[in-house]
Amino acid sequence: MSSDNRIEQHITAATNGQSAVDILSQNTGLSKQRIKLAMKHGAVWIERGTQKIQRLRRAKQLIKQGEILHIYYDAELIATPATPSELIYDKSAYSIWYKPQGILSQGSKWGDHHTINRWAEQNLQPQRPAFIVHRLDKAARGLMILAHKKQTATQFSDLFEKRQIEKHYQVVVHGRFPSETQTMTTNIDERSAMTHAKLLEYDIKKDRSLIDVNIETGRKHQIRKHLQELGFPVVGDRLYGKEDDIEDLQLASFSLAFICPITQEQKYYTLPKDKQLTL
Repeated sequence: MSSDNRIEQHITAATNGQSAVDILSQNTGLSKQRIKLAMKHGAVWIERGTQKIQRLRRAKQLIKQGEILHIYYDAELIATPATPSELIYDKSAYSIWYKPQGILSQGSKWGDHHTINRWAEQNLQPQRPAFIVHRLDKAARGLMILAHKKQTATQFSDLFEKRQIEKHYQVVVHGRFPSETQTMTTNIDERSAMTHAKLLEYDIKKDRSLIDVNIETGRKHQIRKHLQELGFPVVGDRLYGKEDDIEDLQLASFSLAFICPITQEQKYYTLPKDKQLTL
């Protein structure tokens, strides 16, 4: 599949010893400069027999006969600059970040330069690999944990799976939220999902509430779905909210609490004051 701005090709190397950039340029018609940028942005993959398909970023990588190069070139995506994420705490084996709205938690076959982990890999000093251990919607903002060792990533994934990381969110919703804590339990994608929400503040002029949300599970769009079903759609929610909202999604990952898998110390992180939601 190809067009002037979007190209998808799968190329099997016929001989040994050609560089990846040469093979891709010859087969796609793209300049070597564009190929190198696509590789840097994570749009090129290599398949070696039964090994796992991996992103290929080294333009001068010599390709063996029978290896397959996959390129997913989207000119518009590649030309769009990445939005900076902000480092909150660096604990060496892992770090805590502020993910702004619009940043992805995970890349696609078309690239990963818009993801928080790729931003971290390119901007952390000293440089380290960055592994995603949990996700936050593209439209949401707030705190995220990145692991910098595979072992640490496994440890954090285990903590999330066992629900040993307490996550709280700040959310602005339409309407006056009840003063009593609300608990919502439903199935999302055939899996149980539980959400607890309590009122923090109400603005009578705007008829909006700022609430604290704690989730015991992490299903896709869980908070947004549950609040909409309860009758309090999230302000700025383009999927489940009011069509006439002009704001961005008013949902932020506010705090993370857990026992550090490295030191076994209790850790508690909150959003900096200037990034917290207000009515």
